[in-house]
Amino acid sequence: MRKSVLLAGVFILASALISPAFALLLGLFVGLALTNPFHRQTKHVAKILLQVSVVALGFGMNMREIVQVGRSGFAYTALSISGAMLLGLTLGYFFQVNKRSSFLITAGTAICGGSAIAAVGPLAGANEEEMAVSLGTVFILNSVALFLFPVIGLALHLSQTQFGLWAALAIHDTSSVVGATAKYGPTALAVGTTVKLARALWILPLSILTSVLLKNKAKIQVPWFIPFFCLAAFFSSTFPSFRPEFHLASRAGQIGLSVTLFLIGASLSRESLKRVGVRPLLQGLLLWMVVGATTLSLILLHWIHG
Repeated sequence: MRKSVLLAGVFILASALISPAFALLLGLFVGLALTNPFHRQTKHVAKILLQVSVVALGFGMNMREIVQVGRSGFAYTALSISGAMLLGLTLGYFFQVNKRSSFLITAGTAICGGSAIAAVGPLAGANEEEMAVSLGTVFILNSVALFLFPVIGLALHLSQTQFGLWAALAIHDTSSVVGATAKYGPTALAVGTTVKLARALWILPLSILTSVLLKNKAKIQVPWFIPFFCLAAFFSSTFPSFRPEFHLASRAGQIGLSVTLFLIGASLSRESLKRVGVRPLLQGLLLWMVVGATTLSLILLHWIHG
């Protein structure tokens, strides 16, 4: 029964009949109410599908716009990551959260959610429990953001560029950034995806710094899909005669993101929620609220702009 529901959910989402937000809801129902029988496999498939889908989305982007947005967003990204890391570690100390869990929650909020946690976790010497607590905390808030951000954006009459910037700077995972911005509009999707991927590049310097400070020789993971995303955008901009094919590839990427969100939701279980606990969740929640409110205020004041 549970296997049938999981497979049926993937099939329905692959038909492009369901929005990213509903895909996540459906996945959460499978994970929390029915208990996913392929818990570990689902996580692995979701990770690979996310990366492939992001590359496919590149075929719907303009390389010139990506360079422009990436250049203007670099300073915002550097400042926000530095501020978020400092504040997150301070909050973790205040709430007496396990040091490694606190560091991972902070890195996940500051950079790009689960990808950052997966990259720096082994370098920080985190065990399975600490990884689970950090991923669970970030995922809960990431799921809320997918539904909450578009509502706030519409209520405040944010332009598509403003919303794309805000989503990229304040939503944890790339999957939810794409889900929220795709619902808001094509320009929001382009800006949000580009700035978020530029943010994800900071995984590398953070990983190197973590490895040096902790003298850990574990292998550093490089976000390989980002240069391929740029390459896809380059092809899309350089060979307009293939526009119909590129459009199909980009559409496939959006569908893949919906399936990814479903699988991410299905990978969350009641046991993983129990592991999180109150203090790590408070640390993650307060850090996320400050980051979200600060970046939104700066965007509304036109201090941050595309």
